[in-house]
Amino acid sequence: MATTVFERQPAAASSIATMLEGSRLDPFWTDDAPGPARPALAGSHRADLVVVGGGYSGLWTAILAKERDPGRSVMVLEGRRVGWAASGRNGGFCEASLTHGRENGEARWPDEVDELDRLGMQNLDEIQDTVARYGMDVDWQRTGALAVAIEPHQLAWLEGDGVLDAEATRALVNSPTYLGGQLSPDDTAMVHPGKLARELARVAEELGVEIVEQSPVVALEDGPVVRTRDGVVRAGKVALATNVFPSLLRRNRLMTVPVYDYALMTEPLPADRLAEIGWEGRQGVADMANQFHYYRLTADDRLLFGGYDAIYHAGGRVRARYQDRPASYERLASHLLTTFPQLDGIRATHRWAGAIDTSTRFCAFWGTARGGDVAYSLGFTGLGVGATRFGANVMLDLLAGEETERTRLAMVRERPLPFPPEPVASLGINATRWSLDRADHREGRRNLLLRGLDALGLGFDS
Repeated sequence: MATTVFERQPAAASSIATMLEGSRLDPFWTDDAPGPARPALAGSHRADLVVVGGGYSGLWTAILAKERDPGRSVMVLEGRRVGWAASGRNGGFCEASLTHGRENGEARWPDEVDELDRLGMQNLDEIQDTVARYGMDVDWQRTGALAVAIEPHQLAWLEGDGVLDAEATRALVNSPTYLGGQLSPDDTAMVHPGKLARELARVAEELGVEIVEQSPVVALEDGPVVRTRDGVVRAGKVALATNVFPSLLRRNRLMTVPVYDYALMTEPLPADRLAEIGWEGRQGVADMANQFHYYRLTADDRLLFGGYDAIYHAGGRVRARYQDRPASYERLASHLLTTFPQLDGIRATHRWAGAIDTSTRFCAFWGTARGGDVAYSLGFTGLGVGATRFGANVMLDLLAGEETERTRLAMVRERPLPFPPEPVASLGINATRWSLDRADHREGRRNLLLRGLDALGLGFDS
């Protein structure tokens, strides 16, 4: 099999060790922008709307609910701290796509993909308007995104507007690995994930939402009634925004699996090093491999570099110990230095992992339960920074029993196929991961397993 650029041009072991030495095993974003602590739920309460989950999905749901009806009482129940899970561990790419890319949308909903693209761009514009209207300090920059080809066979995948040759791509961001690229100038914004979670919570509370922390929900009962360890809330409606964690609804227990994604954050890059790379447009960048990397600059010129490894642990559980995986961090450091040899000697300050709520269709799905009193939104598969706001609006439409342009979508009305139970899930997911890696080593050619999954509309995304 062919080798990849990262195997042909590996970083020196000493350079990898230097980069990782002294880095903290902790998400940079929440370390950089901690929010205020809030008390846990105790005693008996009532609320017109109870939102379970204090990440982007739950916070957007609370804000939009109050904007629709300021008189409605809304309570958010968070099991740990606001934004501590996926919302504080992502790369900060706020994308317009609701379907994990145009290709996935075309394959699944060809008759409405243009409408989905329009609604996705509208959603991104509305997020930008919300940031401005509430004066949200989130390091928002509408930079666009750059997809880069790093192997010769990937050049054939570049098509449509914004295609660049190697010279033009390297003029934007100077990496010797780039053979070509495609610039999408307006469909992606860069944001500070920790600040976004903190500011969404601030806005929600200023609108009258009550947020409690350290209050994991242990039961969802008819009524509906939501129970935590030390309290109970009798609700008019319930919105479940639990993302990767085990669903409170049995019907959704096999609908997602937790896949661990890894990332590094460097120290602020010195001006002379950054000048060697260019990157004046500060676009979010991703390469076009099946096992891809994503990377971007922060407001203080740190480099976030993540992706490639996508690790599923047998049993489908979310565990803190899964964050500590030295092999993944060493691989990321090596790949970072292959991408930007100009940064040899730069150190990482933070390394971390987060669990992605992966669905078999690569994007979110919705539904209701308990006679329409409960709605859920999950399965964002790593694309939730922007799409969670759209998903929040869908949940509120469903809880209100309204027919809208969102609820009429086949994407909203259809459910994906579930993952199989263990041990079949582990066998299938790991076989698919192996096949994706093999395709990257065979000029993108997909084996029988991947072609079969493609035909069934199933898959597993790195």
